[in-house]
Amino acid sequence: MQTTHPTAHTGSCHCGAVRFTVEVDASHATRCNCSVCMKIAGTTAIVRPAAFTLHSDPAALAEYVCLSGVGRRYFCPRCGVHCFARGHLEQLGGDYVSVAINTLDDVDMCDVQVVHWDGRNNNWAAGPRATPWPLTPRA
Repeated sequence: MQTTHPTAHTGSCHCGAVRFTVEVDASHATRCNCSVCMKIAGTTAIVRPAAFTLHSDPAALAEYVCLSGVGRRYFCPRCGVHCFARGHLEQLGGDYVSVAINTLDDVDMCDVQVVHWDGRNNNWAAGPRATPWPLTPRA
């Protein structure tokens, strides 16, 4: 979990129906090559649930649960923007919120250092790296 220099940020979907605040170090983010993250181009940061406050009605959000069932992704049913996910994973210290850094209102993605995970191959033990993992193993 990112704990280096968390600061308060506001975030939203494109149409503004989903609004939230989060305490996060937005200078660092991760990308994953799993099938869902590749489709939504997720660039995220993980925080503890106490660092995240949803200001919109939770009933107004759409939800998607991947086959693994580890995380529940929440997005705006009006504009389709994926804003955050919630889940529980012991490797992350238990309950977490994964915030889409690109939905933060005051963050310029040019200032964000991104590392890449190999989720497609469930290769979490390899850790993150500076360049994207290939989608298929290469000889």
